[in-house]
Amino acid sequence: MNKFISAAIGGAFAGVIITSQLTGPLIAQETQRIKSTYEHLDLFGDIFERIRSAYVEEVDEEKLIESAISGMLRSLDPHSSYLPPEDFESMQVHTRGEFGGLGIEVTQEQGYVKVVSPIDDTPAANAGVEAGDFITKVDGVTTLGQTLDESVEKMRGPVGSEIVITIAREGVDEPFDLTIVRETIKIRAVRARIESETVVLRVSSFTDQTYRNLEEGLKEKVKEAGGMDAVNGFIIDLRNNPGGLLNQAIRVSDAFLEKGEIVSTRGRQNGSAEHYNATPGDLTEGKPVVILVNGGSASASEIVAGALQDHRRAIVVGTRTFGKGSVQTVMPLQAEGAIRLTTARYYTPSGRSIQALGVSPDILVNQRPPVELTEEEEAEQNRRFEADLAGSLSNDSLSDAEKEQLKAEQLAQEETAKLREQDYQLAYALDILKGLTALDQN
Repeated sequence: MNKFISAAIGGAFAGVIITSQLTGPLIAQETQRIKSTYEHLDLFGDIFERIRSAYVEEVDEEKLIESAISGMLRSLDPHSSYLPPEDFESMQVHTRGEFGGLGIEVTQEQGYVKVVSPIDDTPAANAGVEAGDFITKVDGVTTLGQTLDESVEKMRGPVGSEIVITIAREGVDEPFDLTIVRETIKIRAVRARIESETVVLRVSSFTDQTYRNLEEGLKEKVKEAGGMDAVNGFIIDLRNNPGGLLNQAIRVSDAFLEKGEIVSTRGRQNGSAEHYNATPGDLTEGKPVVILVNGGSASASEIVAGALQDHRRAIVVGTRTFGKGSVQTVMPLQAEGAIRLTTARYYTPSGRSIQALGVSPDILVNQRPPVELTEEEEAEQNRRFEADLAGSLSNDSLSDAEKEQLKAEQLAQEETAKLREQDYQLAYALDILKGLTALDQN
């Protein structure tokens, strides 16, 4: 018995010796690493002090530190960054999708702010601002020489506050002033319309408003079309959509799925993986879906395209997407700014990462510009048909109602043909849905 006890004790001591031999170097390595880190922090402090005291001109110490922080974050990856207070506030406005303002879409032309269009039922529209107007002054200060962002920032402000803009309008001799009271403006992240029998959902960004806009627009257009039976399918246009909020990408994907994983994220720490699954309920009731993407479709757009593609719920058409497969977390700081830090990678339901690869479309379709027709093609367009000939016999196999239906279908085809010159990818997507509908009816 004593022999067994001794052997056990001896083994225990041997274990302690082995453990000590392993932990000793590990502790030394960790101590050296910490020492090296603090030495580099001392080096940073030394360099900062030398710049502050010896640089040829007086420096702004706050900006110097902010620049150092920005450089540190930029060295990690292209999407990690420092957000000074004003940039952090601007980002929050963008992700909320609402702000205090006038309600106009603007661009810059000839150095001035030009109105692209006033948004319906906003202070600008109600005050009589028109598309094509030039805003030459804001509260008496000229917009000439200012960046578009600077002018836009001046037009935004607290809800209920007044602003005076000076308008120069074609056909009006003198510029005139408009006094407008700012209201809460909600940016429409989704615009819905009907093309032939198809509902087209143009998703421009993923903000707090995206899913709500999509659901409302989809239901409104289905009702306008005459119900779900009158719709042959849906097109989700994600082209040039840079992304946005992860939770909105998940909700938009869920809108077209009944079950299954939508996306998963994996961070650095063990156990940090998150899985997001679809819930029962498909807004389209199983109708065919086509997604349009291009090189400007990134991040949240790629999550939606990847999820619906992996579940074979949608046909993805267009060109390869941007390839941003990482998740950023915005962390507010004490100084009212924030850092945007990459904290995870995301994966589509099949487990693939799109980082640097993008989502490859099921059908590669480039956006072809309008082309000049050859003489033969022009002749084909101008060709006369039997029905155009004077005194031609009528068709006796169709009723008047069927003839009208046929004419309507032919007119819709001609409209799609015209659309090819403006938006070839969208026209291609419409053709796919028409083809699927035709097969389903056979």
